[in-house]
Amino acid sequence: MSAERPDFRPGTELATGFTATLTERAGDPVERIPTPQRLLDWLALHGLAADSCTSAQLNRARELREAIHAAATAAATGDPLPTPALQMINDASVQGRSAAVLTPEGERRWQLGASSVEDALSVIAADAVDIIAGERAGRLALCASPTCRAAFFDTSQSRTRKWCDMNTCGNRQKKARFHANHRASRTK
Repeated sequence: MSAERPDFRPGTELATGFTATLTERAGDPVERIPTPQRLLDWLALHGLAADSCTSAQLNRARELREAIHAAATAAATGDPLPTPALQMINDASVQGRSAAVLTPEGERRWQLGASSVEDALSVIAADAVDIIAGERAGRLALCASPTCRAAFFDTSQSRTRKWCDMNTCGNRQKKARFHANHRASRTK
């Protein structure tokens, strides 16, 4: 991973995965879509390939990302949903021209009207609406890592997942706990 092209974090849901394009929110934030091309890369990775992206579209995408994060955080903590975030999500959801289509394998794929960033953002916003409205089995939660605090959608059987990603935040926390216990046992 380089500073110019940080790896994308995996996500199980489109909307919360999109909010993970900014990580370590409560520490030293890592912007994973620093350029229009990186946004196009992320969209393509999630089946939302757009033809081009301007700096203005990148800024709009980041604004939507932060609106989704604010609304998901409020939903996870039981707080009222912030009106500006709802307006941004709703506006993005209705702006695009996209449709869900079935592949020959019976899987859903999104067909964008004009292969535009706006169409892709409308799909992400619609996904956020489904998640925040409770339309799916699971629950919104916040990562237990004190530097991360990402909103994620917990679909585990017990709905008690603590970390947005076990391979990063979970592993980091387990290592820290192990080293603290190891140091404590040596001082006894």
